[in-house]
Amino acid sequence: MTDRFITPGGVEVPGITTEQMREIDRIAISDTGPNLFQMMENAGRSMAELAMQSLRETSGHGPVVVLAGTGGNGGGGICAARHLANRGVDSIVIVSDEARLGDVPQVQLDIYRATPGTISDLSELDDFVPALVIDAVIGYSIEGAARGRALDLIEWSLLTKAEVLSLDVPSGMDATTGRSEGAHVLASRTLTLALPKTGLGQIEGDLVLADLGIPASVYTRVGVEVPPELFAGSFMVSIRPLS
Repeated sequence: MTDRFITPGGVEVPGITTEQMREIDRIAISDTGPNLFQMMENAGRSMAELAMQSLRETSGHGPVVVLAGTGGNGGGGICAARHLANRGVDSIVIVSDEARLGDVPQVQLDIYRATPGTISDLSELDDFVPALVIDAVIGYSIEGAARGRALDLIEWSLLTKAEVLSLDVPSGMDATTGRSEGAHVLASRTLTLALPKTGLGQIEGDLVLADLGIPASVYTRVGVEVPPELFAGSFMVSIRPLS
C-alpha cells in the first residue's frame, strides 16, 4: 500500500482506500455533485484523450477494443469509446454482460450506438487484432477474485500483444492493497480517477491521474486534503509512488 504519490512537478498527492473512494462517490452523488453521469463523462473523455496519445506514440494499426463491465467502470469505458469513435477511431465495445448493465452505463451504450463504433460479443474477441485495448471491466469495487465473463475478458487481455490501458485500477486488482485473488489485467498505463488508490503503488505500469470534477470540500469531509494546484495546468497529470 502507498499513501503518497507525487507529480513530475513535485506536487504530493494523497492515496486513498476503497472505503474512502466509496464515501467520496456517495457524498458527490447524493449531496454536492457532480452526479454519476457527469463523473462517468469526465472519466471517459480523459481515457479517450490518453488512448489517442498512446495511438500517436505507437502508430499502431487496428481497432481500439474496449472491454466493459456492467458497472460504472464499464460505463466510463463505453464513454471513452464514443469519444474515440466521434474522432474517427475504429472502436469496438465488448460488454461482459449487456443484460446486467447498470442504468447509467446503459445510457452510455445507447448514446454510443449512434456513433460509427461497433458493439461486438465476447465470442468474437479472437477475431480482432487491436492497436490498443482499454480495460474497463472492474473498478475499485471488486471483492474477491474476478469470475464469469469478466474473468474471460481479463484473461483475453493477458494474451493480446496490444498495449492495454486500464481505467481507474487494473481489473481484478484490489484497489486498496494492490493484491489480487485471481487473474488481473497487466496494464502499461492506468488512468486512475479522482485520487490514486493506495494499491496502485504496487503496479509496474505508468500512472496517470484524471480529475473527475469533485469539489475539494468533498475530500475534506472524508479527511483528505487535495493540493489546489494538482490540476492547475491540465485535467490529467502523471504521478508515481512517493518512496
